[in-house]
Amino acid sequence: MAGNRGTIRAASHFSAEEDAQKLRKAMKGLGTDEDAIIEILVNRNLSQRQEIKMTYKSTIGRDLINDLKSELSGKFEKVIIGLMTPITLYDVEELKRAMKGAGTDEGCLIEILASRTNEEIRRINETYKHQYGTTLEEDIVSDTSSMLRRVLVSLATGNRDDSQYVDDAQAQQDAQCLYEAGENRWGTDEGQFMTVLCSRNRSHLLRVFDEYRKIADKDITESIKSEMSGDLEDALLAIVKCIRSKTAYFAERLYKSMKGLGTDDDTLIRVMVSRCEIDMIDIKAEFKRMYGNSLYSFIKGDTSGDYRKALLHLCGGED
Repeated sequence: MAGNRGTIRAASHFSAEEDAQKLRKAMKGLGTDEDAIIEILVNRNLSQRQEIKMTYKSTIGRDLINDLKSELSGKFEKVIIGLMTPITLYDVEELKRAMKGAGTDEGCLIEILASRTNEEIRRINETYKHQYGTTLEEDIVSDTSSMLRRVLVSLATGNRDDSQYVDDAQAQQDAQCLYEAGENRWGTDEGQFMTVLCSRNRSHLLRVFDEYRKIADKDITESIKSEMSGDLEDALLAIVKCIRSKTAYFAERLYKSMKGLGTDDDTLIRVMVSRCEIDMIDIKAEFKRMYGNSLYSFIKGDTSGDYRKALLHLCGGED
């Protein structure tokens, strides 16, 4: 489902065999030619990379992923292996990583489940079960709790209304319900927020947000911030932001991964890898509009070495 708003496009004059030989040469013997690896793999699209992977095995008799893993390390390796991974499987592996081990990376679960389309979520569910033998829902249930669990389970069904139909009376009623569930009572009825935000279609929700502003005299996001906290707040805000504009949501994810001290590399890598063939051009433009600086300059200032080179390629150059 590659949109054509990606910074990464299919390379013209592409030869999988030539690329496979060049990659082998870049990794053979002492030392690794990282620039050659970037030059080839980052400048091909996903289906070309899959072709290179197969050709590498059939012409060289070695597994490309294993070779890359043994030659590369750290964050640079994560970017390159991420780029080699089919997009649904990449999401699935990220979801699994977010839940395995002691802590849970709720931010990752929220980002993927709030931003993917119904179709993408269905494919994720299928692949997840196939990969791990358990369902995504089972893992979410055992790894999260209370209201956040309910929101994530709901999003993981990929069952949001797909139509464009807006029922004015229903939109007004939904807005009123949200007002009654939050601003207008002592304590918050979080279930009401979940039901409306997780199941209604996009056009309908945009109308609900407009109505809500009229009733509450503030934006729905302001109410969520004052009524909720922690991961549940993050999840509901992510849903609202994705409904309004996915590109703005991803621009903000990138900004937050780099601003201040330290870098949230997992988020930075995931957004750059997963959106580079879908809507990175729009995310870059939105980033510039929202923060006054280019995404390119942020990445350049926040990363280094081969890792930086690879990410800057995915960013598609300076704006």
